[in-house]
Amino acid sequence: MMRDSKRWKKRIARILYWLKGALQRSGYLLHIPGRAVRYFAAKRRGVLQSRRMARRAGRLAIHGASLALLRRSWQRMTARADGEMGERGDEVWQPAAVSIMEAAVELGEFPRAVGKLSTSMGRLEQSVDMIWPVQPLLSPESGTINRMKRELKNCSEWEKRLIGRIVERTRRWNRNNRTRTQAYWDFYRRHPEVHWALLAHMVSRNGGWNMTDLQGGLLPAILDQEQRREVFCFLERANAFIFGDAYPQLLLYEAGKREGHDLSYLLPAFQVSRFMTPAWRVFWRGRDSALLTVALIVNEQHYIENRVVRSPEIRQKVLEAPFFKLQSLLQLNQVVFPYALHAERTKLAGLILEDFSDVQERIEFGKRLYAMLFRIPDIYGGVVNFARTVRHTGSRADYAPQLFASKNDRLHGASDGANHHSPFSYKAESAAGDHTHTDDTRPLIFSPGLSDAWVDQPLVQPEEGDWFRNAADVERYFAGLPLPPSFEMTNEYEFGLHKIEAAALAALSVAGRPGPT
Repeated sequence: MMRDSKRWKKRIARILYWLKGALQRSGYLLHIPGRAVRYFAAKRRGVLQSRRMARRAGRLAIHGASLALLRRSWQRMTARADGEMGERGDEVWQPAAVSIMEAAVELGEFPRAVGKLSTSMGRLEQSVDMIWPVQPLLSPESGTINRMKRELKNCSEWEKRLIGRIVERTRRWNRNNRTRTQAYWDFYRRHPEVHWALLAHMVSRNGGWNMTDLQGGLLPAILDQEQRREVFCFLERANAFIFGDAYPQLLLYEAGKREGHDLSYLLPAFQVSRFMTPAWRVFWRGRDSALLTVALIVNEQHYIENRVVRSPEIRQKVLEAPFFKLQSLLQLNQVVFPYALHAERTKLAGLILEDFSDVQERIEFGKRLYAMLFRIPDIYGGVVNFARTVRHTGSRADYAPQLFASKNDRLHGASDGANHHSPFSYKAESAAGDHTHTDDTRPLIFSPGLSDAWVDQPLVQPEEGDWFRNAADVERYFAGLPLPPSFEMTNEYEFGLHKIEAAALAALSVAGRPGPT
């Protein structure tokens, strides 16, 4: 009896110690109810601000004639493929020569490049060996190279060299999130008619911020090292796979502009879905930027659906894990676009994705981001200015130095996955003067750069296959590009920081580790 009494006293003492420590280390927890009230008021202001900005929205629509031509091309293409493949309908990869004729027939013209095809097979193996360097983008053991040799057998020597340069350039820029993000921006500066490149640049920035959050000042208090590693691998793989599929398409379009004629008939050589060949052909004819952007959104989200999202390993370790169900708390489902940088406050526009595992929701989410970015003049101008002036490092201090610090002399080993330290760096007044917008003594949150948080990962071989089956599965995505009802989220974003700070402090208090001093 005496022993049970002592045990209960110890438990009560630990609870009281936890409560005392939580209150001492985080006085702002007491202000959460008041902050919640202010949050809803601020969210209302965000809705009103979104409506005011939407009144000045520009027009962004897919041309009806372009869509009709694209629809007919898909329907005829899939009908012919089904007839030719029979029960082998899953194997829809086709030789380059078939794609050339297909694109020409469906669009009512023959590309000038048809005359350049070489029927000589004598030096095929030598040419393909030249195309693939010592460190190939894809693994030779997978059989992909053998299939690509078949795709290349009707290409001229010039076309083979072009394909080799694009493969090598893609491999070089697919090193990490920073290089991919920069590659998208460099391409958009050269070819602003390809709207998707700017959208991809900003979404990729968000991917990098999510990656570094895992090693920053907050999430290590909530997720253990293995959980953070699994989420990083998931984010990295999706980022790398999308780039590996999309960037060759961009470079092929660039080469076509340089040569003066469409080269999209070469897309099968990069194992790009047949869904995209007529989309690029239609874009070449009419420069329908909205149509191409939606097509790329649809293609890339389907591309990662089976290769990443539905991967049994990723679903078990990440998407279905209990901690990932808290993604709204962890802010992994939030995409923000800084559109006004000020010393006191950065203005953010963005959206929140409710269910990452739903491919349809991801596509509609991408379309809403696109409409917000290219229809709202203030957002587009601010985002372009931000992308032009602030190089991507992966740290959230890139856009909000008044809230985040990319360096902290007091913290060491931040990139080793064992961040047993306070979730905050140093006091705001020591780093940002009086630039904090709420409290001059509020500490900055540690947000490392990508190179400080994670080492470069080896490229993983994507699974083979083409997701596209028929036009009926994708036509609904081209119905329109409406603006989201609310997209100004500066205040909502900051309230999200309060939530995750509170969760981190609670976790530290339970562990008996100190919070900000």
